[in-house]
Amino acid sequence: MAEALKVPTMAEYMAEGKKPEVLFWVGCMGSFDDRAKKVTKAFVKLLHEAKVDFAVLGTEESCTGDPAKRAGNEFLFQMQAVTNIEVLNGYEIKKVVTACPHCFNTIKNEYPALGGNYDVMHHTTFLKSLLDEGRLTVQGGKFKGKRITFHDPCYLGRGNNIYEAPRDLLRKLEVELLEMRKCKQNALCCGAGGGQMFKDAEPGNKEVNIERTEQAMEVKPEIIAAGCPFCSTMMTDGVKGKDQEGKIEVMDVAEMIANAHDL
Repeated sequence: MAEALKVPTMAEYMAEGKKPEVLFWVGCMGSFDDRAKKVTKAFVKLLHEAKVDFAVLGTEESCTGDPAKRAGNEFLFQMQAVTNIEVLNGYEIKKVVTACPHCFNTIKNEYPALGGNYDVMHHTTFLKSLLDEGRLTVQGGKFKGKRITFHDPCYLGRGNNIYEAPRDLLRKLEVELLEMRKCKQNALCCGAGGGQMFKDAEPGNKEVNIERTEQAMEVKPEIIAAGCPFCSTMMTDGVKGKDQEGKIEVMDVAEMIANAHDL
């Protein structure tokens, strides 16, 4: 199993004089958060399954600067961004895939102004492209017929107008896809964007993630599907807050596909 999960670094590729098809940008959550690490592993398994030639930066990867920028520290953001851009450009990176919409949005839309121009894809879009090319198959397995609702991450949906790729993948899993009353362009934030993930909540009567979880519960799902580590954390906390732990699961789309494959 350790061999199957081999994750090469760009430095290793460079030493061999080769270039990978795509750079997998893991992100802070995918690297350090115990729950998000499972999504990282699931996505890597799918990359292996599809025989994608990929690499990571490893210790050369640092935070994109998204939280700093959202919290108003433009100086820190630019320091972090320029450092990453120098590394990416040094390796002549052209294509980047990431499982974090925050990393995706920042590298895609904010790095070009600082000299970082790349073809950036969210992992659901990339998995959909692998599916369309016939490199990856997706079938229902244990999820066939299950009641699933998808929570649209702000930085994926309203921020970058990507709504269908994750839903197309879920449909391939042969689930019963149920939409919340606030979905797609009208979806409600999980409450962690804009740097809120790292600070105390504002005064009020109800946490945003509880409100969003209640909207999900209205369609009586067995699983809340997510495409963002921040959203996964907030929705999981919401499920616990509503005493639904063990009744409603929160899973990333990549995890669901990997589990359906028994990878």
